[in-house]
Amino acid sequence: MSPTPKPGILDVAPYVPGRWRADGIERPLKLSANENPFGCSEGARAAYLAAAGDIHLYPDANTSALRDAIAHKFGLEPQRLVFGAGSDEIFAMAAQAYLDRGDNAVQPQYGFAAWAIAVRAAGAAMRAAPERDFVIDVDALLAAVDERTRMVFVANPANPTGTCAPFTEIARLHAGLPDNVLLVLDGAYAECAQGVQGFADGLIWSRDKSNVLVTRTFSKAYGLASLRVGWGYAPAPVADALNRIRLPFSVPRAGEAAALAALADEDFVMRSVRHFEAGRERLTAALRRMGLPTLPSATNFVTARFEDAAGVEAALARRGVLVRALRGYGMPDWLRVSIGAEAELERFIAELEGVLAAQRV
Repeated sequence: MSPTPKPGILDVAPYVPGRWRADGIERPLKLSANENPFGCSEGARAAYLAAAGDIHLYPDANTSALRDAIAHKFGLEPQRLVFGAGSDEIFAMAAQAYLDRGDNAVQPQYGFAAWAIAVRAAGAAMRAAPERDFVIDVDALLAAVDERTRMVFVANPANPTGTCAPFTEIARLHAGLPDNVLLVLDGAYAECAQGVQGFADGLIWSRDKSNVLVTRTFSKAYGLASLRVGWGYAPAPVADALNRIRLPFSVPRAGEAAALAALADEDFVMRSVRHFEAGRERLTAALRRMGLPTLPSATNFVTARFEDAAGVEAALARRGVLVRALRGYGMPDWLRVSIGAEAELERFIAELEGVLAAQRV
């Protein structure tokens, strides 16, 4: 007999990332993963390189320096912070800590794929609540909650739609949840939404809540995607539970050093955020000129609808331009396009116009 995974594991659909290469093209234009087109701050890069001399040493298991810096910057209690290899690991820890076989979690209809993987790996079921015009529907989420619900996941702004709900809706969702249900507020794109009317990141709001976990990442606005540094803020009992099962040394020494420097470089983050805002307006206008419906975005990407999304994605890839297909999210007619640098957006627009013109012939 060979080893057999526990029931449900082989039913989990593996995470499928966006395209990262194009056949026959050495360096394609990659607009499929919502990466920062500016890279990272020079300070973060220098800190990473300086830490290279210590790669034979284990990192600080408590992520102490970054913990103190985040606590100071956001006015949080350091003992209530949790760190992981990206926020994905924190989702997995929370699912392992709070879900058992027979339990369920609830997410919006177009929820981030990593949530369901974490939930199903824990032996629980994931329920999806319908969205209204691709925005979370609080009433539908609450209607999906039953006596076996232990977690509710929401991203604001959301991925893959890019839409943003007013924070009053997040607060209303929390107010309607039983006290024993953990609300996970995924803030991967929180920096991108700075200045968006009605948006709040929920950190200070969650301080006196006993059942809210707010997660953040250094992968997007800070430009440290490959270093996998994520963090969460939770009530002390929740942070304690997660830290008990967190794998040792999940944040590497060089990753902590780069994140610490990136956190201090506010100019870089604000320059990135301003570029995302201008870029999504420019890209949205261009797509709409082509007759393509788009969703309102508060992130560093724009999601647009196509008559033949699969064909457009493939045709762009042949031209060396990679975008994100959303078939796996139940959005087969939609493509997600990251906000690249100015020249990259110009190229994408020109290549897309060429693809659409060829389809009309």
